[in-house]
Amino acid sequence: MASRILLKLSGELLSEREGFGINPETLSRIISEVSELHNRGLSIGIVIGGGNIFRGRSLIKDLKFPPPKAHHMGMVATVINGIALETALNDAGCPALHFSAFPVGTFAGIYDRDEVLRGLESHVVILTGGTGNPYFSTDTAAALRAAETGAELLIKATKVDGVYDKDPVRFPDAARFETITYQEYLRLGLEVMDQSAVSLCRDQQIPILVFDFSQKGNLEKVLTGDLPHTVIR
Repeated sequence: MASRILLKLSGELLSEREGFGINPETLSRIISEVSELHNRGLSIGIVIGGGNIFRGRSLIKDLKFPPPKAHHMGMVATVINGIALETALNDAGCPALHFSAFPVGTFAGIYDRDEVLRGLESHVVILTGGTGNPYFSTDTAAALRAAETGAELLIKATKVDGVYDKDPVRFPDAARFETITYQEYLRLGLEVMDQSAVSLCRDQQIPILVFDFSQKGNLEKVLTGDLPHTVIR
């Protein structure tokens, strides 16, 4: 098992079936699993998306907002989720720190690599605000933060059990890859993880593990090899 991981959580995971907001039971389950691994000595950074509150692409399409403004709203949404994660972790007795890529007053510290590295020695560190720039996804932010913090593994938590050759929801004959190279992933144009994020991980030689985090206990199971998943490397 890696000693330091970067966990990428989508905002949609927090909303569960509601599709919007934060489901208390789901949040509690995620906190319990992260806390357990932290207590065992695993160094954990978390990058959280904001799709359960705002999705920049939807705002561009439906409200005709200029892309930078829509992306800014999505970036702020990740901070809201980060506050929830930090609060719930600390309330559960798991020390957590929250850093944003842009200033948000006293709600979170401003991202500073040295501060984050010090924090990772004893805390779960939540990283929000994406990269701090529009046009970059939180997948790309996760790849960037994984590289900056020396994570040995980037874990992409989703609602599917890995990377498929086509959409498994639409195509019953879709086949899951157990492993796939960065180059093959990019060549096939697969979309579970943004191509820019995969390219960055390829350049920094950071493996990406994609798994289904919708069931209790799956985070520990996937790290011990007891759960179907895909590794991009």
